[in-house]
Amino acid sequence: MEDWGIAIIKVVFIWVWTLLCATVMTWVERRGAGMIQDRLGPNRAGPFGLFQPLADGIKLFTKEDIVPANARKILFSLGPILFAIPAFSAYAVIPFGDKIVVGGKEILLQVADVNVGFLYVVAIGSMAVYGIVVGGWGSNNKYSILGGLRSTAQMISYEVPWGLALLAAVLVYGTFSLRQIALAQQGTFLGFLPNWGIFKQPLGFILFIVAAYAEANRVPFDLPEAESEIVAGYHTEYGSMRLGLYLFGEYVNLYTLSALMVTFYFGAWHLPYLDMSKFLGPISYGIASFIVFFLKVAFFLWLFVWVRWTVPRFRYDQLMNLGWKSLIPLALLNLFITALCIQITA
Repeated sequence: MEDWGIAIIKVVFIWVWTLLCATVMTWVERRGAGMIQDRLGPNRAGPFGLFQPLADGIKLFTKEDIVPANARKILFSLGPILFAIPAFSAYAVIPFGDKIVVGGKEILLQVADVNVGFLYVVAIGSMAVYGIVVGGWGSNNKYSILGGLRSTAQMISYEVPWGLALLAAVLVYGTFSLRQIALAQQGTFLGFLPNWGIFKQPLGFILFIVAAYAEANRVPFDLPEAESEIVAGYHTEYGSMRLGLYLFGEYVNLYTLSALMVTFYFGAWHLPYLDMSKFLGPISYGIASFIVFFLKVAFFLWLFVWVRWTVPRFRYDQLMNLGWKSLIPLALLNLFITALCIQITA
């Protein structure tokens, strides 16, 4: 019963924390856009516009929920749910810190340490496309269907280099467990570099981060909802909290992708050349490991915002050419070279 209680506490904590981060990101996105474009951004709702996410939430909750008369109502309702649930569920196997020792009991800062964590993340991540294509098709709107079909082709295309890049990292560490991958990045590499995945898989990281932007439908890969071309894409007909689930799920997905980048390529909770466990207590070390992990994640969240308001979007043919003619061949080459190097050094 005690273990179940700890598991429930961790689930509640990570859900609340992820929701809080996604809420704050809606403010960071707007303020960041204002800063990059030399304007103010939200500054009316509370000091520095900090209450803007709350105002947006109240607006979405109180708006009338309109369902188009000719929509396929079951699919229309399922779309936002199918999109949001995978975004939340993927975080279950990502370690958000090392461990806390309370009363001699070791509590891992991870909801579930499963030995197939990599496969779980890939499987859950690939399900988000159903929410988009079902929402577009269920709307019975030509613009929405076009946005859903574009998204299906885009996300399936970029899941291939995304998965192959992570698979090369799995070959390096020899495990599917995300916790074991994080633990393996302590210490140094070649005697002077941090023992982080980016130094062992530099090409893999580049492939992963490019594919992650496409998976998240973010600029320069936001073709499924490019307002200048196809209205609002797959969620054109959505309003109220149905639209809110799509928008919120996107930010949760950004948090999950950033956490994966930190876990695989940037040492998880480890600091370079410094072992925090040697001079911190069992509780303070756990808290510090969580803070370090989150600060690394926060950097990549800001990078998502920075790129969105800096880089122009691709044409759709450029997007597909990049995925199939560049990223997938490079990902296969990276996987082959990684396997060859491991075989030579074995």
